[in-house]
Amino acid sequence: MDTQDMLQEQIQIQDGELPALLAEMKAYGEANHVPIINVNGLRVLTGAVAAKRPRRVLEIGTAIGYSTLYIAAHADEQVEIVTLELSGERAAEAGRFISRSRFADRISIVTGDAGENIQKQSGRFDLVFIDAAKGQYPDYFRKVYPLLSDDAVVIADNVLFRGYVQGDVPVPRRFRTIVKRLREYISLVTDNAEFRTEIHADGDGLAVSWRYK
Repeated sequence: MDTQDMLQEQIQIQDGELPALLAEMKAYGEANHVPIINVNGLRVLTGAVAAKRPRRVLEIGTAIGYSTLYIAAHADEQVEIVTLELSGERAAEAGRFISRSRFADRISIVTGDAGENIQKQSGRFDLVFIDAAKGQYPDYFRKVYPLLSDDAVVIADNVLFRGYVQGDVPVPRRFRTIVKRLREYISLVTDNAEFRTEIHADGDGLAVSWRYK
């Protein structure tokens, strides 16, 4: 049994139809070249969500709602998720998929610029998942910081970006700004005494930052 099958088996008990929906979404994403979290990154993400069991979640980067539903399935039973998506077309696709799940009334999709929409949020979030414009990660972190609960976890995908962020692999000119910003993000969460950050090489690299109470 591969990792994808194991993850789907874990949610089979509570959500009889959800694994089939997620499989459909994965196939749709692959067929339509929609970037979705890969299976190794998904394992780290769902593990952190299951450990935290958040009640309020902010997701930055919805795409078609694939990771959104995985987060919902592993979070607290009363979870509320706000997910931000720049593309109206992608947000509409996500809405169609999410509406077919039991989490439809617990997930709010907000369309538009994430940096602006983060600042329109209120209350505290127990978990933040960042998977949007890589060059904006430091800005996203600074903007979500005031919204974090005292023991929040912040998860950022693709922080190792094709192996360019850590190590001495030459960075192509077109990626230099992205790599610089991702290195800045890693410094922000690793040099901050309020957080304990783990960098997982799974997938394209995930940074999981646990905030201390």
